[in-house]
Order: sequence, then C-alpha cells, then structure tokens
Amino acid sequence: MRAAVHTRYGPPEVVRVTEVRKPTPRVNELLVRVHATTVNRTDCAYRAARPSFMRLFTGLRGPRATVLGNEFAGVVDAVGSDVTRFEVGDAVFGYNEGPFGAHAEYLAIAENGSLAAMPANLTFAEAAPSTEGSHYALAQIRGAKIRTGQDVLVYGASGAIGSAAVQLLTGLGATVTAVCGTATVDLVRGLGADRVVDYTAEDFTQDERRYDVVLDAVGKSSFGRCRRLLKPGGIYISTELGPRAENPLLALIAPLHRGKRVMFPIPKHDREMIEHLKDLIESGRFKPVVDRTYPLERIVEAYRHVESGQKIGSVVITLDAPR
Repeated sequence: MRAAVHTRYGPPEVVRVTEVRKPTPRVNELLVRVHATTVNRTDCAYRAARPSFMRLFTGLRGPRATVLGNEFAGVVDAVGSDVTRFEVGDAVFGYNEGPFGAHAEYLAIAENGSLAAMPANLTFAEAAPSTEGSHYALAQIRGAKIRTGQDVLVYGASGAIGSAAVQLLTGLGATVTAVCGTATVDLVRGLGADRVVDYTAEDFTQDERRYDVVLDAVGKSSFGRCRRLLKPGGIYISTELGPRAENPLLALIAPLHRGKRVMFPIPKHDREMIEHLKDLIESGRFKPVVDRTYPLERIVEAYRHVESGQKIGSVVITLDAPR
C-alpha cells in the first residue's frame, strides 16, 4: 500500500510516499481503508521531534512511528474475530495519536479506540479534520469549566483549535471575542463569534474588556501579556508550553494562590470524546473548517503550508482508491 513515511527527524522533506506492507488487523482491531486524513500541528511536532524532549516519547535516535497521521475517515475493510461494534463496509472516523498510521491507504485500529461511525452529514474530507483541533478545544473548555454567560477571548480563532473553540463556546452560550487576521474576520464571525478583533489592526492585549477565560489557541502569547485581560479569578489557557515552558509550571502552582491563574489541561481522546464530537456535528453545533486539500503524493507541500503559520482550519489529505 502507499504511505507517507519518515525514517528520520527533520523538515517536511524527510517525508516520502512509498510502498509499505499493508497492516493485518489483530483479533480486536479493524482495518480501515483511509479515504481522507490531515496534516496538523501534532504531525509536524512528531515529524520534527520539536521540542527536543519529545524524543523521549517518539524515539531517541529515530521515529518509532514512521507513518504519521492521527485523524482519519474511511471505510472498514476487514475486522478481527473479536470485533462486534463494526462491520465491513461501515464508514468510520477517528483520532489515533500515538500509534498514528493514517497517512496511508490502510490503518489498523482497536475497536475500543477513538473512533465512531461517521457523521451522516459529512463527506470523508469533512469528517477527517473533525477530531484533532476540536478535541484540544474541548479539553480546554472542560478544564476551565466554561459555562453559559461567561466572557471568553479566543486568540487564533481561525486555526483548527480556535475555529472549533469558537463554535463549541457559542454552543455553550458563552460570549465569545475572537482574535484573528484580516483575511478571516468574516469567516470567524460566521462561526458564531459575538465580536471579532483583527490583530493586524490592533493589539488585542490592550483590549478594555475583561474576560473569565483567555484561550490562546495558537500558543503565541503568554500569561504575562494576557493577564490584564482577565477578570479577578480569571483563567489563561494556552495550547503550547509558553515562553521557557512556563505554562505547565504556572498551572501547577496555581492552586497555591488565589486570583488570576494559568491552567494547562491535558487532552484526552477516547471513544466517548469521538462520540461527543459526532453528536455536535450531527446537531449542527460544530463543523470543521477546511483550508486546503492535497492528494497524498503532495503531502510535503501540505506540511510546508501547515508550518507556514498561515493555515486556516485544517489541511486535508485525500487518498485515491487503494490498488
């Protein structure tokens, strides 16, 4: 089968599309014929092993998972003898960070993994990008216990995490101020944001409004810069470690004092998470934003675009019918 393979860490050019052995599902696994996947920030971090301590998890000398890809949508091609939830021919979607393997024509995944029947109202190319950014957004929203009526600022509202956060927060009944660039102001407003700030025209950290939560969905700001935006007892959450990897430490010491604080929720992905996202999609409360679509053979270009910092929503990879 065709797959995008990297055998060493480095820039996008270390990835090449080649023939590899088709996986054989174990008794508790199903084999998915992948129709669509994505390239996202998680894939980029694992491919480059940055920050460098990631090698403790990905492999010190070289990558353990040579075929990346964590989001997928496709059709069940075969099932192990113990599988009861799925049948051959079922359309499914899911998330497989850790084992990865979705940048290939076929993916083997455990029946009890992070997958579910595909939402009826999405295509494969729309379903594939519906799990990575949204599960990070969901973890942050749940971690901060955001509720109806709270004021939330989302910085980086046009990315995969940010665009999901705006929709999920709007569905909760929060009042959302979204920060994005000029080109995506209308897009983000259409996602349900109550107010949109163009960061190229004004410094959002000087906003006169105050917020219960500031959610930095791109990890390009800091608690120090955003602290003045928070109400007393307000929460700052970032998707990245922050300057000098300060965010996890600040989150650890937060319980030691009252007042404005940092949270660093650890996202969890499982069957419940995927089923919840499916419900949100089918109810119309969430739909992933797709920037560009590339065939598997152009996956290096997709990586370059993701790392350009100009990505809007998600970058999708499509696969032709396997040979």
